[in-house]
Amino acid sequence: MSTLKQEIEKHIKKLVNPLKDEDELLESLKIKLTKKELKLLKAWAEGTDIKEVQTQLNLDEERYGELSAKLIKKLNQEKIKQAICI
Repeated sequence: MSTLKQEIEKHIKKLVNPLKDEDELLESLKIKLTKKELKLLKAWAEGTDIKEVQTQLNLDEERYGELSAKLIKKLNQEKIKQAICI
């Protein structure tokens, strides 16, 4: 099981500064991401099975793929990187 920080680091292409600690990181993400995107990111960090995540978030395979792509794209935006880094 990875942490939220480790999961975010996996998806960000270029990270110049270190991420904030878990609590501050979560607060920043609550502001920048939708509830479903945040739940998806948390599920990834917890290592939850994809089918279980789809059921929990009421997503079909196509919508899951779209949400995943959108989340990763958001994590790589400069504004979000500035918000989640020290």
